[in-house]
Amino acid sequence: MKTHLISAILTPLNDDDTLHLDGLARHLEDQWRNGITGVLIAGSMGVMQLLDDATYRDLVRHGTQLAHGRGEVLVGAGDTSFKRTLQRIEYAEQFDIDGIVVLSPFFATLGQADLIVYFEGLADRSGKPIYLYDLPIATRTSLQLETVLRLSKHPNIRGIKCSGEWTATRRLMDHVDKGFRVVPAQCDILDMLVRCDVNSNLDGIYAVLPDLSVGIVEAAERGDYALAAVKQRQLTEFRQMILTKYPLFPASKAVLNVRGVPGKFYPAPIKPLDPGQLERFFAEPLIRELVGTSPAAEG
Repeated sequence: MKTHLISAILTPLNDDDTLHLDGLARHLEDQWRNGITGVLIAGSMGVMQLLDDATYRDLVRHGTQLAHGRGEVLVGAGDTSFKRTLQRIEYAEQFDIDGIVVLSPFFATLGQADLIVYFEGLADRSGKPIYLYDLPIATRTSLQLETVLRLSKHPNIRGIKCSGEWTATRRLMDHVDKGFRVVPAQCDILDMLVRCDVNSNLDGIYAVLPDLSVGIVEAAERGDYALAAVKQRQLTEFRQMILTKYPLFPASKAVLNVRGVPGKFYPAPIKPLDPGQLERFFAEPLIRELVGTSPAAEG
């Protein structure tokens, strides 16, 4: 597989919101076994900002150790302030990782000039490569083209994960220097991007259904575009289902538990699907096709 597919993994938790270590090990193994080539640990899909500091440290320590030697390993560290983010960077950089992914601050909204100061200051102090993370739906601000171009000149800012509009990401790709890595999060057009030779893609949905995600890439790479389109429609329909019809993290938990990954994937006060929701979820034709009908493995 030529395309580098990176899963933003979820964070398996015990009932008391501590790290579920066995769940983490099985979740990571599910990625590698199905052909995923990289992972983002403690990203937004891993609800990093909702974890207490001890659980975050456990997640980074155990996750990087379990993933060592299996593929690219990135760690999320973006928090609400410069100091809190720096503390997380200082913890993460002691492990064998390929980079640290930093979200824009999401409580106090910064202007573009302040964002330049913020990211350059973190990059100056980090012993590992920094990747910007543009997630405007969560941060209420977008990293503008001119801002990213300025930050791309910093020797320790190596790339960006783009979760905004594809047209903006495409424009950025056309303007940055060749050595600056632009990684789209575009799971709904993954088959098209493979055909356009966009050689990496990162998203949390890949962590929930790694076999389907890799299947899209493999079909498109071998020229079976009809099969790739079928699988793409399944992935897009699943994503829409867990964003609009069922709550994202409880629905992801139901799927992952059936895939043999124990734990819950959200802290309190978020609750699992109730029995009625669970029955309806596993009665969905798409869910029956992708993961089966029985929620008995959930736990």
